[in-house]
This record gives sequence, C-alpha cells and structure tokens, in this order.
Amino acid sequence: MRYVGVEERRGRLGVRHRLATGSRAGRPEDVAEALVALHGSDPATVHLAVGARLAESGKTVAETERALYEDRTLVRMHGMRHTVFVFPADLTAVVHASTGLVVAGRERASLVKDMAKAGAPDAAWLADVEAATLAALERRGQATAAELAQDEPRLREQFVYAAGKSYEGVHTVSTRLLRVLGVEGKVVRGRPLGSWTSSQFRWAAAPPHPELDVAEAQAALLRHWLTACGPATEDDLKWWTGWKVTDVRRALAAIGAEAVALDEGTGYVAQGDAEPVEGGDRPWAALLPALDPTAMGWRQRDWFLAPGLRPPLFDRSGNVGPTVWWNGRVVGGWAQRPDGEIVWRLLDEDGVGREAKASITAEAERLRGWVGATRVTPRFRTPLERELAGQDGT
Repeated sequence: MRYVGVEERRGRLGVRHRLATGSRAGRPEDVAEALVALHGSDPATVHLAVGARLAESGKTVAETERALYEDRTLVRMHGMRHTVFVFPADLTAVVHASTGLVVAGRERASLVKDMAKAGAPDAAWLADVEAATLAALERRGQATAAELAQDEPRLREQFVYAAGKSYEGVHTVSTRLLRVLGVEGKVVRGRPLGSWTSSQFRWAAAPPHPELDVAEAQAALLRHWLTACGPATEDDLKWWTGWKVTDVRRALAAIGAEAVALDEGTGYVAQGDAEPVEGGDRPWAALLPALDPTAMGWRQRDWFLAPGLRPPLFDRSGNVGPTVWWNGRVVGGWAQRPDGEIVWRLLDEDGVGREAKASITAEAERLRGWVGATRVTPRFRTPLERELAGQDGT
C-alpha cells in the first residue's frame, strides 16, 4: 500500500475543500459539491462555510439564498446520522436511499408508538392528517408549522411523551409529524423567517427524485465522500455515514476503493485517487465556522487537530466551534464580538510565523467585510468562542 503522510493529507484537504490558494469556488453549488454536505442544523454555518471558500465572498448571502430558495440547486434536508445538512440537489435521491430510509422507518414507528402510549389517535388518523398537511403545503408552496395548522387544525393536537419519567413532556403533532416527513424525504427546510442566521424556517415540499437501490446509493455516496475527504479509515466512514460496518465494507468493495497506509492504520481513497493532488503545497489560511464540514469530516482528527486543542474548541457534545486554520491544520479559534469585530487567538503557534499571521488577519478582515452588521452567534457555544466574544462571564 502507498503511504500517505500527514502533510500530504493536509495538502489534499486544502485543495479538495476549496481552501487552498487558487482553489476557491465561484458558486455555492461548487462548495457543496466539493464538500458533499454542509452542516445545516445551524443556518449560519451554511453561509459561513460557503463564504470561507468563495473567491468573491461579498456574494455569499445573495448567492447562497439564490441556490437554496430560488434555483433550488441546494437542498436543506435530513441526512447522515439524522442530522440536517445542505446537499447538492442531484444528491438528494442518493442521500435518501443510502441513509434516510432506515432512519425514517424508526422515526415513524416511534411516533406511532408514543402516540399510542399516550392514548392519542392511531396511525390511520395520523395518515389522514399527513395527507391533509402535504396537500396544504402543496397549495401554499412554503409554510411554517403554524400556517399549516391553520389549514389542518389537527396538527395542534398534543400528547404526553414519556409519562411518569423524569423527561416527561408534551409533544405537538405538528412538530413530530413534520420531523418524520423530513426524514422520509417528503418535506425539506425552506426559506427562514428572518435573516440568513435565523433558526426559524418554513417547510417546503421536497423536490421529486427517483427511488434508488439502497446498496447502489450507498456506493454512490461513498464515492462522492471519498473523492472529497479521502483518504479516510473505515472508522471515519462508519462515523460519517452512520451506517453499519457491513454497509461500509460492501460500498468500499462496490466502488473499487483503494487501500493506502495512514499513520493511524489502513485508509481508503476513491479508485485511481491515491496520488498527491496538484497544488497541495500552496500555503493557505482560513476561518471556518462552528460545525464546518472540514473540521467535522472525520472521526479521527489528530492529523489536523492536536488533541490538546479540543477542550477549548468543542462543546460537551462534540460539536466544533469556530476554528482558525493554517496549511491544513487547526491552530486556533475565532469569534465575533457584539460590535461585529472578528477576533481570533492562536492555540498552537508551532510553525505559525509572520506570513501565517498576516494571512489569518486578512481572512478575518475578509469575513468582517461580507458579514457586515449581521451578528453571528453559533448555535452550539464552545469555551474559546464564548471567551473571545466576551460572554464567558469574566
């Protein structure tokens, strides 16, 4: 097996993820295609991840909204590990078949079971409400849950969840049902109610897509991801996809993935992709947002993120905060203060000299330039981000 060292992996990351000098993208669609998926659980992450990779970052908001809500070339929907992502539209069928079907089956069964335990209406009643809800959404085009409940009042029905348990709560049919319809690929997240940082959103009917064979879809998704993120270990692949190890191994065999030697063991690349990438030696700096897919792309991260840097950069659930990068590795973190200033701090100064600091400063100024007066607060706060933002209580 060919050995792929840390420096080569970092160089590949910079080029493939549109971060290295000369590799930046022209459109948000190019960014999404390069990364396969953008984390969408925090709406601001999508725009910030795109802006960090566009050659003309001033177009970030307008172009990303065009792609998401006008051209619909990007789609915000549930994907791997039951997480909301933004995908290129031509990957929605692949994602649905490869990862969504299993999750969808569990989610619907859980909803029907929880309603039955609470003495709520049965599955036939739920199916009737679902049909009426989808019809209302088709008429409206896009709508909030509250707007859909005006057309279908049964969505306001409530039932007690986990009665008698410490985590007992009251669930509304609309909240649970729309979530199920999301993982089933019937509805997707639409335009937000506020600005691009708003977490309140409208629902929209999912774009039509063919039903694919599960194994073929898994092979297709793995090929896309290995092209973007390979080499990666089997453990990385299992973690990112959320699949069983048997599914991962079957997909690797189906696409003829090539094994390479990594410091942490055997890794895999897409067929014919084992050689170094052109431009991988070009220096680059980046300020990436919380939950950026580059920082969250692998389970094993020691090759670009020193273990000692994790406590200040991650929350307790394993969500990464805003990070500062130099030449393919995380060297610090950043935040936005209430007055809009972008501030950053180095946590690892090894090899970070004058050129690196000047490049990082330029990236901070570029970010401030296109974000403008918009205040961006990560959904999942991390220790260093809070401290730099002046909200750590000190």
